[in-house]
Amino acid sequence: MKILGIETSCDETAAAVVSKERDNIKVLSNIVSSQIDIHKKYGGVIPEIAAREHVLQILPIIDKALNKAGINHKKLDAIAVASGPGLITSLQTGVETAKSLAFAWNKPIIPVNHVEAHIYSGFIDNYKKIKFPALVLTVSGGHTNLVFMRRHGKYEKAGETRDDAAGEAFDKAAKLMNIGYPGGPVVSAEAEKISNIQYPISNISLPRPMMHTKDFDFSFSGLKTALLYELRKDKDWKKKVPDYCHEFQQAVIDVLVYKTIKAAKKFKAKSVILTGGVSANQELRRQLEESVCRDLDKVEFFTPQFAYTTDNAAMVAMAGLFHFISGDISDWRKVSADCNFEL
Repeated sequence: MKILGIETSCDETAAAVVSKERDNIKVLSNIVSSQIDIHKKYGGVIPEIAAREHVLQILPIIDKALNKAGINHKKLDAIAVASGPGLITSLQTGVETAKSLAFAWNKPIIPVNHVEAHIYSGFIDNYKKIKFPALVLTVSGGHTNLVFMRRHGKYEKAGETRDDAAGEAFDKAAKLMNIGYPGGPVVSAEAEKISNIQYPISNISLPRPMMHTKDFDFSFSGLKTALLYELRKDKDWKKKVPDYCHEFQQAVIDVLVYKTIKAAKKFKAKSVILTGGVSANQELRRQLEESVCRDLDKVEFFTPQFAYTTDNAAMVAMAGLFHFISGDISDWRKVSADCNFEL
């Protein structure tokens, strides 16, 4: 059983092949063409530029994925494609390409929700170990969600961001301090500097938005605004960038960890999975894992390899594989890009 995955929901053009032989699942290839260098000068993704780049890259990337996997299209069982949510002009390139190939190669097509794909990134290498029910925290540039997963394909949204996603907040924080793009890695790198004697921790204090509300929703727009006001008040803030980054990062982590642990207790989860681009943040990984081990009884923590944290097609193919196993496939005529595609 071999699934081709295609991902173009934002600014990565990606294709991958995942195979299942008996009870063994392997990623045969995972090719990603990132547009970070293109969008860096703008401080964020420009949808029209991203869409044009996808058109240029999509077919060569698919060819590379098939070649690296050592197969041709005849060996494929289905094509899985991220069909939403995301930037509609980006999604359309991947979806229309997948539909064309499904028609030309006479293959079934599997539309995959982008958040679901991130969820399944946690199952790559771990699918035999993860026990249900599972609680999944997906943290990326466009999404911050807590999803309760009873079994494969059975989801219950426990909480989500009401405004900015955590990754977007990191980008905006980095832009306010003019330290680079994407924001997550540069804020994290600056935050690490406070361990150096040159950067003693100061009394900078930022809020932990919605941390103690009764629900499991998130909000990070207020945190971003609080940072802006602090920078405006502090004439010497440029000398304290590591301190501001450390406090901002810790505020985000505190909220994410607290609400995840609280939700895991309520839903009696047996596994906690951290996924999404921001899951590459070492401090978030470390602190959430420590909290799971300390505060939850007999609950295991999982997070994907770094290669599967940001947008990639292996996670799309992985989700598509489980759809295929359950018989949840479609015809190319019935699939379309949908920026509001609900999980």
